[in-house]
Amino acid sequence: MAKQTMATRALDALGVAYEVVLYDYDPAASERGLQAAAALALDPSRVFKTLLAKVDAHPVVVAIPVAAQLSLKKLAQQQGGKSASMLAPADAERLTGYKVGGISPFGQRKRSPFVLDASAEAGDWLVINGGQRGMLLRLAPADVIRAADAQLADILA
Repeated sequence: MAKQTMATRALDALGVAYEVVLYDYDPAASERGLQAAAALALDPSRVFKTLLAKVDAHPVVVAIPVAAQLSLKKLAQQQGGKSASMLAPADAERLTGYKVGGISPFGQRKRSPFVLDASAEAGDWLVINGGQRGMLLRLAPADVIRAADAQLADILA
């Protein structure tokens, strides 16, 4: 498994400190984020999954804790839109340049607005996908916000 991805290169270019965290990715897991948290013995509230949605047909990148559910209504309101829905996996891959299960908010092919759930600020660190299945990055929430130009919002169901 490569430890250099578009995500790590983007963070390196910004001088953001991070730690690469590798685990055995299980493509058969029904909840891959929870599987990652369990494999690493991490609190699921500190492991964030990256999702792709669209608000009024405009793509939005979202990161929420792996055990949580996204409120599409709250996301639409936060983005000033009328409705939100999840992006199809093929569209998410085409937009970001990453495979589903390995989508990172950093170094995406096409930059879209990024909304990070406000719970991210509850700790000194979080882990989020590093651009490859089985590879997470551990970094400070403030660095996630700065590196991805994130908007913080309460977007959980």
